[in-house]
Amino acid sequence: MKLLISNDDGIFATGIRTLANSLADAGHEVTVVCPDRERSATGHGITMHRPIRAEQVTSIYGDSVKAWACSGNPADCVKLALDALLESAPDCVLSGINHGANLGNDVLYSGTVSAAMEGLLEGIPSVAISLASFSHSDFQPAADYACQLVPKLCLLKQPLLLNLNIPPVAQAKIQGVTVARLGVRRYRDLFEKRIDPRGKTYYWLAGEVVEESELDSSHGLPNALSPEQNQDFMGRFPTDAKAVKANYITMTPLHYDLTAYGDLSTLQGALSNLLPY
Repeated sequence: MKLLISNDDGIFATGIRTLANSLADAGHEVTVVCPDRERSATGHGITMHRPIRAEQVTSIYGDSVKAWACSGNPADCVKLALDALLESAPDCVLSGINHGANLGNDVLYSGTVSAAMEGLLEGIPSVAISLASFSHSDFQPAADYACQLVPKLCLLKQPLLLNLNIPPVAQAKIQGVTVARLGVRRYRDLFEKRIDPRGKTYYWLAGEVVEESELDSSHGLPNALSPEQNQDFMGRFPTDAKAVKANYITMTPLHYDLTAYGDLSTLQGALSNLLPY
């Protein structure tokens, strides 16, 4: 298969090198186009007010991997690859392996997920892969699973974005793979106030994760479900945060359509009270 790989950790990150080299060793045609430096938490930002530069790099990846370092954000990298650098569209877009989890509402900020989402916007099956730890550094189990998954993506009836999170444990301790829904990851945003050498105040953001609560666990369930159906649904599809904590690889299908369909009728019914017309 012809694969395009990007990330938000940059061209030198161990995660993307492990993924790209493993897929190339498995016989796939691999092209890497990713940021020339770390671009984490850039979301789906694209570059419009300055030129984007891309430079082909050698000696970082295996001999069969073509690699480009791009001055833009992760979404820029995939857009540039699809519209300018590649001679034909890839069979799949992969993003990662990210160093750190992308669980729950992390996906709204994640450059890793946004790079994969750019592939889905072009109708290409896409996968975002994250190792759910900043301290653990064994990316090989995640890469090995990607090698098993990629050939099966062509069996999907329609292109999907699959958001994968890999537990940070030895391969033998992984309990399996589960399809999961997005949980709710709450952060206590800590802004540390500092003074620069010129005496001016600045702030450094460091978010602290607050563990998902039971109250959050029903967030986003279909409105039409009865309480009994809710319980069954929650049992069949655990949240990604809880499943990763139990050492499962989580696979969550994502889409760019953010419409809250369950609220359309409610809003329409309340329209006469909300608007003057």
